[in-house]
Amino acid sequence: MEEIPKPSELLAARSAAEQLFALLRRWFAVPESVTLDLRSVDSAVAELGEPQLVMAMAMRKLQALHLLTTPGVRTTTDVVLTVIQDLERALLQAPGMHLKQSAAATDWDAEFRAMDAPDADIERESNDEIDLFRSSHMALHEAARAVLHITNGEIRVLV
Repeated sequence: MEEIPKPSELLAARSAAEQLFALLRRWFAVPESVTLDLRSVDSAVAELGEPQLVMAMAMRKLQALHLLTTPGVRTTTDVVLTVIQDLERALLQAPGMHLKQSAAATDWDAEFRAMDAPDADIERESNDEIDLFRSSHMALHEAARAVLHITNGEIRVLV
């Protein structure tokens, strides 16, 4: 199978994976280690509805993508595209889930008082984080498009 160099967009997705990983950990308080219930095929039904576990699984896929975007690590186009596709649902849902959880846990009286303070910059900080998330997520899309383009949609080895 023909080997081709990884496109620059795929290499750039390495830092995007790092940023998304950190944001998901922070937003959903994902611990450093997560245990999976593998007793039976149905044992995950309750767990897979928990945002923290859903994001932990996405973080695991970000770890895989981070490895695949490492210069010199051999992979194939289908593996890269599958990992990026697997991340898509969780990454589409993450900002809304984060905001919903934050809103539910917020002491709104205290927040309204803080907004009246002369040095209040709460909204800007939140928007910056969302913007970082969106640009990092978009970098994964750009990586997928670049992989498809450089390989003409064929499975190739990327180095």
